[in-house]
Amino acid sequence: DMKKENQKALPLLALLLAGALAFGALFGAVMYGAYDHIQGEPRLMVILGCQVKPWGPSILLQDRLDTALAYLQDHPDMTVVACGGQGADEPESEAQAIADYLTENGVSKRNILLDEDSHNTHQNLENAAKLLSEENMDPAQTQVVVVSNGFHLTRARMLAQRCGFDEVSTLAAPESHLPSRLKMYLREPLALVKSFMVDR
Repeated sequence: DMKKENQKALPLLALLLAGALAFGALFGAVMYGAYDHIQGEPRLMVILGCQVKPWGPSILLQDRLDTALAYLQDHPDMTVVACGGQGADEPESEAQAIADYLTENGVSKRNILLDEDSHNTHQNLENAAKLLSEENMDPAQTQVVVVSNGFHLTRARMLAQRCGFDEVSTLAAPESHLPSRLKMYLREPLALVKSFMVDR
């Protein structure tokens, strides 16, 4: 009987092991992308949206904005696309909150394009490409740097390339809020699979 039970348990163990290995590989891909990678001289910065609280940017968004500002100090003439629509629990659009923060910290308003219609990473980058085309700039010919928290960048790079950006650099913001960091690094491998399959 014990032998039969062991034989029944083997397929389940094999399945669990396969799942753990797959998650490990995806987690490795997320970690591999979670760093600064600047190539060439990007002319466009895309700041990916994140939650806005009643009192201002969430901690994850604040991290993205401070990382963007540090880079913009040395590259003040860049065009910036501020991404993100307004969620039901947000006082304003994420794009507007990003733009306000940047202008309050010395970035010229005329350098900022607003994408207030997107509600996920794929839409952020799709709309950024459309805004660029409206400015008579070709996404395929424009070097772009995408700013987000490190956990987000493997997926963001993949989606940016799908949306027509050929030369994609990344700037990795830290994740100051530990609970968010743990949650996002566990969630992101699954989000990577979803985006790979669905976001086209």
